[in-house]
Amino acid sequence: MKKHKILVSRCLYGGEPVRYDGKIKEETDKIFSRWRDEGMLIPVCPEVDGGLPVPRPPAEITVNGIINSEGTDVTGAYKAGAEIAVKRAIDEDAAFCIMKEGSPSCGSSCIYDGSFSGCKIPGEGLTVKLLREKGFKVFSEKEIKDAAEYLLHL
Repeated sequence: MKKHKILVSRCLYGGEPVRYDGKIKEETDKIFSRWRDEGMLIPVCPEVDGGLPVPRPPAEITVNGIINSEGTDVTGAYKAGAEIAVKRAIDEDAAFCIMKEGSPSCGSSCIYDGSFSGCKIPGEGLTVKLLREKGFKVFSEKEIKDAAEYLLHL
C-alpha cells in the first residue's frame, strides 16, 4: 500500500515558530501526530518561504492585495511563498493538504476581512487558492477527521 504524503502548514507541524506573532500552533490531534511520526507530513510556511521574517506584522487580504498592519503591501512575498508551496505539493505528490484556518496564505474556508478588526469572513488564503486551482483537496486543522476519512478512500 502506498504511503501518501500530506502538505501541511508548518505552524501546525510544530518545531520552530513561523507564525507572524512568533508563536507555535502545533497541532496535537492524535491522527495528525501519528501522520507526523510516520513521516507523511510535508511542512511548508508560504509566508516564511516567500521571504517574510518571524515575527512580522499581521497581514490581511484586502481589495488592494495582501497588506500588513503597517500598511505595507506584502502581496509579492505571499505569491512567491504560495508558488513554492504548490511546487512542493506537486514535487512530493501530496495526496491532499491541511492548512491553518484564518491565514491570508492558508485559510481554507475563512480569512480576516482586511480591516484588522478581528472579524472573519468566508474566503480562502492565496496558497489555498493556488493549491485548489491545481486540483489539491484542502482541509483545515479543524477537519482532520474528514481528512483521515478522505485518506481511507485514496
